[in-house]
Amino acid sequence: MSVLDASPVAHHVRPRRSPLSARLAPVLLLAPAVVLVLVALGYPMARQLVMSFQEFGLAQQFGQTAEWVGLGNYRQIVTDPYFWSVFAKSVAFCLWTAGWTMLGAISIALLMREASAIARTTMNIALVVVWAMPLIASLTVWQWLVDANFGLLNHVLAAIGLRGFSGYSWLAASPWTFYLVASAVIVWASMPLATITIYAALSQVDDAQLEAAQLDGAGYLGRLRNVIFPAIMPVVSLIGVLQVIWDLRVFTHIHVLQQSGGITQQTNLLGTYVYQVGISQGDYGTASALAMIILLLTLVMTAKYLQMLWTQGDIR
Repeated sequence: MSVLDASPVAHHVRPRRSPLSARLAPVLLLAPAVVLVLVALGYPMARQLVMSFQEFGLAQQFGQTAEWVGLGNYRQIVTDPYFWSVFAKSVAFCLWTAGWTMLGAISIALLMREASAIARTTMNIALVVVWAMPLIASLTVWQWLVDANFGLLNHVLAAIGLRGFSGYSWLAASPWTFYLVASAVIVWASMPLATITIYAALSQVDDAQLEAAQLDGAGYLGRLRNVIFPAIMPVVSLIGVLQVIWDLRVFTHIHVLQQSGGITQQTNLLGTYVYQVGISQGDYGTASALAMIILLLTLVMTAKYLQMLWTQGDIR
């Protein structure tokens, strides 16, 4: 019998296991980043959680042992009517500013997509300049604009016949006018980054699909609804969630405007309330409990987006 007539003998070949160094390489590469995150974020959060169950004030800052109060700080917070007032105003203010920011960002991004190259470049430069401007500098300009005696806004309103605004204090007259100015500042400062990001997503929309929809008889609104918005919705959702998180924890804008003549107690939001309780009053235990409540509120408000990421397989 020849070699060709012999039936082949099947051999089971075991897959070779990768060497130990290859299996450990991803772990070793990720270890420095994991350790850095745990040290920079994990420890402060754990320390804050522990302090929220303690009576921690100025005495504890100088070495006195902190007394455990359990849920006492949380009980004190949730039974305080002032907290619920600040809570409601913070959520409403956050939704107001985030909504106007996203509406303005989407509108300007769509306008940039249809604009000429020169106009689009000019708008991009203007957005970058606004976004790169130091926050304190921009807040100083806004304070000048709404100054009661020398502000441009009052001067213009008085010049067109609204004499009641001559010498009007926008930051001290009422909480409503204070929040109106604060929301304008926040939307103005937040819109550039959101606009640039959404425009980058718009530039990736397939022109062939738009042309096909136009040939099928779809108007501009139809193309927006059926082609453009579905394509950019992941980016818009991400920016929207981040905007809610940023606006819910807003501090610098409110604090600086309060220091320039605003009504502090009546215009506090959660960020400035935590600062007032922790830094001004020295009650770090209650401030830590407030911070944990803000974290929980943030997770609740962004739960839908986190669920969407999970169901899409982006979080594993």
